[in-house]
Amino acid sequence: MITVKVTYTVKDTFAQQNKENINTFMKDFKTLGDDFRYTVLIQKDGKTFVHLSQYKNEAIQKQLLEVPSFKSFQQQRDESGLESEPRIEVLDLLTASHDVF
Repeated sequence: MITVKVTYTVKDTFAQQNKENINTFMKDFKTLGDDFRYTVLIQKDGKTFVHLSQYKNEAIQKQLLEVPSFKSFQQQRDESGLESEPRIEVLDLLTASHDVF
């Protein structure tokens, strides 16, 4: 299993558009099966986003990274003039209250 946490901050003026872009790719993700979990959280400042993803394997991770709406989200986010660049952390699962995969 692969677990990734990505944290970044957008400008106030882009926060709403970023939310809309996230909702767009999440609609596409929901059609791709059960071999992954993808959660997006927003901090109290309304502009710092945290993406938590868990993939059963590298193949499903690669598949999601190629979804056109996700690629568009990334491009728009990166071109928006971020306040903080995405910080990517790869995490190892210690334990969970439920079966992950």
